[in-house]
Amino acid sequence: MFLTGFAVGPFAANCYLLGCEKTRRLAVIDPGGDARRILETVDRSSFTVSSILNTHGHIDHVAANEEIRKATGAPILIATPDAPMLASPARQLAGMLLKGVAGVTADRLLEDGESIEVGELKLKVLLTPGHTPGSACFLLKGEGLVFSGDTLFEESVGRTDLPGGSWADMIASIREKLLVLDDKVRVLPGHGPETTIGHERRANPFL
Repeated sequence: MFLTGFAVGPFAANCYLLGCEKTRRLAVIDPGGDARRILETVDRSSFTVSSILNTHGHIDHVAANEEIRKATGAPILIATPDAPMLASPARQLAGMLLKGVAGVTADRLLEDGESIEVGELKLKVLLTPGHTPGSACFLLKGEGLVFSGDTLFEESVGRTDLPGGSWADMIASIREKLLVLDDKVRVLPGHGPETTIGHERRANPFL
């Protein structure tokens, strides 16, 4: 497995590159800006981008979607409830966060429990509404890691005061989809440092 991550865009959202070493296929997860840096990192890795995955539809996680798609031909994937956000800069909160962003359409809509193949790696979609109606986490069970988007952070959780947010849904999602995972599972969030399920179970004041 190849894995690297770095903060992109003015709001320092974490973008992750996940690749299958055997097939040299790679997923770009949450390209929220700095498309050139993302593409240069891909080029240096000698992988081929096979998919662009969005954990949710806010602009700080999707701003570079179209640039990456045009450069690589890879499809954009997002959970069904957040698909309308991609087509609407207003719903993405683009006016609040970034100017001059055009809407795009997803190539594939994701449902809870389905699988995304990245070469021989398989990510399981965990629909975790709360931050947005279609927030999703991507679980790579065999490697013991989950990309949590803006659902779960180190000792914090995603905000729910934006349009479509729900505190009750957020807490239910975390308890039913994430806290059932093994303590050793690494959590790679949409902002900030990596953590683990076990640490959040013990130390997260919101839980």
